[in-house]
Amino acid sequence: MPFGPASLLGVERFSEESEAPFELIPGDDDARKEQIIRAVYKQVLGNAYVMDSERQVVAESQFKLGEISVRDLVRRIAKSDLYRSRFFESCARYRYIELAFRHLLGRAPADFEEMRGHSERLDSSGYDADIDSFVDSDEYQNAFGEWTVPFQRGWKTESCGTMQEFTWSFQLLRGNSSSSLKGDLAGISSKLGGSAYQNRAIPVVPPSSTEALGWSFRPSPNLQDAPTRLGVGAGEQGLTYRVEVTAYSANNVRRISRYTRSNRVFYVPFDKLSEQFKRIHREGGKIASITPVT
Repeated sequence: MPFGPASLLGVERFSEESEAPFELIPGDDDARKEQIIRAVYKQVLGNAYVMDSERQVVAESQFKLGEISVRDLVRRIAKSDLYRSRFFESCARYRYIELAFRHLLGRAPADFEEMRGHSERLDSSGYDADIDSFVDSDEYQNAFGEWTVPFQRGWKTESCGTMQEFTWSFQLLRGNSSSSLKGDLAGISSKLGGSAYQNRAIPVVPPSSTEALGWSFRPSPNLQDAPTRLGVGAGEQGLTYRVEVTAYSANNVRRISRYTRSNRVFYVPFDKLSEQFKRIHREGGKIASITPVT
């Protein structure tokens, strides 16, 4: 088991996939194209099992013949009755929206305004237009282009990212459930819940078991009301969080960073979390866990 935030936080599978994304290159044979087709199904359908009768055989054939691109194949599968019945018609609206962000852009929503924009588009223009808004976006083009299969990317600490989006990504990705719905404790309900409406970061809690790492990452019922043992240092919210930093890398920083150990722990007041998050990333650290001090 590799050491680092991916294995510690239940996103090891996404770490491995993002290091070698599937991309169609001119001259690739049918065997490689079949691999890419399977990768598209896996990403867009959230690792769900697809029966032969459910496959989009026309779109697959057009892709193999070079008539459509990887992006077009992603669009066809996302607009198919298979995707629509599993994730749009069966789920609560905001559950569908957060899953669409995960499946098509490889990240969590940035904030509630972004989610509400898609909800309003569904009302005004319909389902197909909403799927197009993901796949035709500048973000999709810049991240994946025409020939790369989308992959999960929001779980890493990234420049210009926010603490909120970072913690929301873990809420959507963590654990080893076989698909986006099957085995997921949230089921068809929104995983972001009230935190989305309030634009609030969600604590990144440790795994429930060290023997079966990553099988569950559920906070205690009173997590948001957790007291602090650091008294007045907790800030206006009355909470202090324990931030563990691990897997140091230079990250293009030429000077020596103070994050030179494999693990480092900081106790940060709630109102200083975002500032500390940016500092850790700037100096090459990787956040392994964020938990309230009880």
